[in-house]
Amino acid sequence: MNIYYDAIYSDGLDPSANFPVERYLKLHEAIKYLDHQCLIRWKKPRLASPEELMLAHDETYVQRFLDHDLSKSEIKRIGLSPWKREMVERTLRLTGGSLEALNSVLSGDLFSANLGGGTHHAFRGEGSGYCIFNDLAICAEAALRRDTISRILILDLDVHQGDGTAEIFKDDQRVFTVSLHGKRNFPFKKAKSDWDVEFERDAGDDDYIATLEGVLNQLRGERFDLIFFQAGVDALATDHLGTLALSRSGMKIRNQKVIQWRRAMGCPMLIFMGGGYSRPIEHTVDAFCDLFMDLAGEFRDHTH
Repeated sequence: MNIYYDAIYSDGLDPSANFPVERYLKLHEAIKYLDHQCLIRWKKPRLASPEELMLAHDETYVQRFLDHDLSKSEIKRIGLSPWKREMVERTLRLTGGSLEALNSVLSGDLFSANLGGGTHHAFRGEGSGYCIFNDLAICAEAALRRDTISRILILDLDVHQGDGTAEIFKDDQRVFTVSLHGKRNFPFKKAKSDWDVEFERDAGDDDYIATLEGVLNQLRGERFDLIFFQAGVDALATDHLGTLALSRSGMKIRNQKVIQWRRAMGCPMLIFMGGGYSRPIEHTVDAFCDLFMDLAGEFRDHTH
């Protein structure tokens, strides 16, 4: 199974940023340690082109970002301050990782993943909530240019609503957006996905899994050519920015439900890492390790 990753995912952020800068590096090292069977092929992402960014974003916004010309208020809304010059390369490579993972599934792989991305709070003309460009939207637009892809499902299980994605595709019947998220959490002004499911504060494993099963069962009746899974683990009880109360085992069951459902749907799936802000960050890393190792095992079982 191909996973795209580059050290700049962590190194391109200032260590003092109000963001778990080290989580990408820690996760990469943890997965490499656990992958005794060499199920994962690590791939270095390329840089996304300005033209690819403009598939889902306004040209002026793209150009101002590339020229290091965003205003202080725009940078503050994104929230990755202090802003390093490496932010441009990091963002292009992070988006490139998602586009390369997309190309992997469009070339015949069952799964592919980016050890980053899932930047669902970015809108066409502005960034928000740690998200500069919306790689889910960019990848959807890129995929829909293929003759074989006419309808995409974006299943967003991050604890925060995928508001940017919902807004970008609000009038586009080719992309069906589903978001399961905390009701009283960022973004406090919600957008309208095709299907929003909100959880009250401190909802735990049983409530979450039962609700998710209901959603997945209803989606079985739909036809999609491609599934995007925004696999944030910030619904963990330990998450600093979440409002839900899932355990590590509950999160593992969540992932397994999605994997089993995808098998029944028979669609290739692209995985975007999404959010995770536990304190200590090791809880986030452990939950993501569970996800990627389970996906790699499913990939192995399918290809043998």
